[in-house]
Amino acid sequence: MPARIRLQRHGKKGNPFYHIVIADGRAPRDGRFIEKIGTYNPVANPAEINIDVDKAVKWLSNGAQPSDTVRAILSYKGVLFKSHLLKGVAKGALTEDQAEVKFQNWLSEKQSKIDAKRKGLTEAERQEIKDRHAAEILVNEQRTAELNKKRAAELMAERAEVAQEAAEETPTETEVATEE
Repeated sequence: MPARIRLQRHGKKGNPFYHIVIADGRAPRDGRFIEKIGTYNPVANPAEINIDVDKAVKWLSNGAQPSDTVRAILSYKGVLFKSHLLKGVAKGALTEDQAEVKFQNWLSEKQSKIDAKRKGLTEAERQEIKDRHAAEILVNEQRTAELNKKRAAELMAERAEVAQEAAEETPTETEVATEE
């Protein structure tokens, strides 16, 4: 069986953390492995991926087959692109220096995209907090307005009650005349 590049699960339930390993295709998922070439933390946003690119390229050139998820990770980190460039160097389509320049340009573009995503996430979080705060202020103002209306209605009712009691207590002219 050929060697496989796959994920080996670690971490708690609901909080996965993976090691990217080279293992025999017959070995169980979390069993024996030949070499550890990196880690993958899908819980972070964006996901944290640490991988030794040179080791991964070496294993790919030796015939190791990546699993579907690892293939996506390798593509994301540029390992497959570098492997492709090295195949071009082997065929004589370009020099090693040209391949390295292309790979470094690709890495810098990819890093700028990742940084933009991180910046966008922090700005989105800030905007979400501002929106929630504004909504809370609006709700508080509505509650205060309703409470003021209730207090005003109670105050008016109290004044009307006091005025009615005062009117009942003050003797009318006919009552004053009859008493005299």
